[in-house]
Amino acid sequence: MDLNLAGRFFIVTGAGSGFGRAIAERLLDEGATVLAVARTESVLLSFQKMFPSNLQIIVGDVSERQTQERIFAACSNRFVDGVLINAGGPPARPFLETSLDDWDTAYNLLLRWKVSFCHKIIPVFQKQGYGRLLFIESVSVKQAVDQLVLSNSLRLAVVGFVKSLAKDIADQNITLNILAPGYHDTAAMKRLFERKAYTNNSSVDEARKELIHQIPVGRLGSADELAVLATWLLSPLSGFVTGQTISHDGGLVQGNLG
Repeated sequence: MDLNLAGRFFIVTGAGSGFGRAIAERLLDEGATVLAVARTESVLLSFQKMFPSNLQIIVGDVSERQTQERIFAACSNRFVDGVLINAGGPPARPFLETSLDDWDTAYNLLLRWKVSFCHKIIPVFQKQGYGRLLFIESVSVKQAVDQLVLSNSLRLAVVGFVKSLAKDIADQNITLNILAPGYHDTAAMKRLFERKAYTNNSSVDEARKELIHQIPVGRLGSADELAVLATWLLSPLSGFVTGQTISHDGGLVQGNLG
């Protein structure tokens, strides 16, 4: 299927590894140009060598104001077709092991910077009369995950904000959607395996097997599988889909609206 992405321009945050890297690669393979944002310079430079003609990079923490300013300065004269909103999550721990500082940090990491970024990008999309915004959140917005109270709580605020904004601008050819990944074979899962092993006094390998046992398809997902769906949602073909939170979880969510 031709997703009509050749020559289009996208901003991908958290592009150094995991979902962000997989989605950036898929966009590039489809002929798009990507501005990749991540914190590790060596990773981005290596990535750029793979796609020297259509990959630009910015090294920085996207949750920080200075990095966001650099992003928008770098694309001030570009037609921005879409943005992947993606970054790491807070540490895995239960409520009684959290402090107020943990909650403040998680608020900035999971919600505040995304609101700030949208305040900047939505006027750009409105001026263009077109735009695609895709957020990578977590299956925790559909079904609470053990040991992830910070993610369980604050990612739901992202869902409420995205749903509200999507409705407000749905008639302007601008879409906002959320992907809610379950357990995937990415580096980010390591912290959950390690936390579960610590709680159960077991090995990390045993914790991994226990979590996989919860997935009806019987395996972890891959970042590449999620990237296929994400690329379609960032494409012009997805214009009738907005305000949605879509699970990518191998059947993990048990609710009828999972």
